[in-house]
Amino acid sequence: MKTQVCIIGAGPAGLLLGHLLRAEGVDCVVLERKDPDYILSRIRAGVLETITVKLMERLGLDDRMKKEGIWHDGFNLADGERLIRVDMAELVNKRVMVYGQTEITRDLMDACDDRDLQVEYEADDVALHDVDSDAPCVTYYKDGAEHRVDCRFIAGCDGFHGPSRKAVPASVGKEYERVYPFGWLGILADVPPCNHELIYANHERGFALASMRSETRSRYYVDVPLTEKVEGWSDERLWDELAVRLGPEAAASMTRGPSLEKSIAPLRSYVFAPMRHGSLMLCGDSAHIVPPTGAKGLNLAASDVHYAANALIGFFTASSNEGIVAYSDTALARVWKSERFSWSLTRLMHRFPEDGEFERAMQVAELDYIASSRAAQTSIAENYVGLPV
Repeated sequence: MKTQVCIIGAGPAGLLLGHLLRAEGVDCVVLERKDPDYILSRIRAGVLETITVKLMERLGLDDRMKKEGIWHDGFNLADGERLIRVDMAELVNKRVMVYGQTEITRDLMDACDDRDLQVEYEADDVALHDVDSDAPCVTYYKDGAEHRVDCRFIAGCDGFHGPSRKAVPASVGKEYERVYPFGWLGILADVPPCNHELIYANHERGFALASMRSETRSRYYVDVPLTEKVEGWSDERLWDELAVRLGPEAAASMTRGPSLEKSIAPLRSYVFAPMRHGSLMLCGDSAHIVPPTGAKGLNLAASDVHYAANALIGFFTASSNEGIVAYSDTALARVWKSERFSWSLTRLMHRFPEDGEFERAMQVAELDYIASSRAAQTSIAENYVGLPV
């Protein structure tokens, strides 16, 4: 098989990139290790920045998102006694949309046939070859046979554990990492949210987050030590803990219900640089991970895809190499700013095991400052809605 761009990974980043390329007449094929049902079963983030919404609008795939998505004008920080509301719409004249990553992926999947985007699911043992040349290729196994894709560029959208990043020589790439000493225990339930906006809470018992996927489906989290097991948390225990950590106002509005899904996700901050090596371009989790505090994961992938799509379209339709050369530096400039915001919000809203009285006093002082300062709230709002691309 021959194509112009081989995209590895059929999550939202890979599918979004594929659709953007096909819309401009660039040939591409997407390879995915799992089947569609598995991809759609993954529970992921649900807060969309302007960049993600605009890319779906650009593709004309925003009908369901606009009907079912929930616009949020603000969000809340809680300290156990009060809610500090950050009014994004008033402060920076922008909003975010709550619409699950699974739903974005479904919309992109459903459009593949009509938009002539070829996706090869259940492609095993994907391997990248000659990425430092102008004629790379990708091999994979499917139905007991080896297949080969010859291309001009490879886009690695295959997540943190995929093969794309591993194709960059150790002498070229550099890793930056911060592993956090806790994970997020999440519960998904078909109950109305306790607040019409998200609540990030810093309580003496630990962090909590109240979020939602729709007006009737809620997603809650508490942080727990990495030694904890999901089996040790009954629904009742988790609801009780959420009620304490979120504070009395949120607890009074909380509706309890049986869990549809419970899991513990470890947290890390991670950046790999450069994000391009030869004919290989990395997008999304293959190049960076952010803690979910601040909802940057999917949105950072979307901004990577924006830069990568424009670079590849320029290369194939205008014979311009400028975007390709600039891709890594351009993408990383936004990545590092988002990493900073996610790290700082995580540091503010969580109790770290090594922290003492001084660190806690700094958290209190920072929350007091945010509560009383329009400038501080504006800075947070600007980062939360997403920095310009």
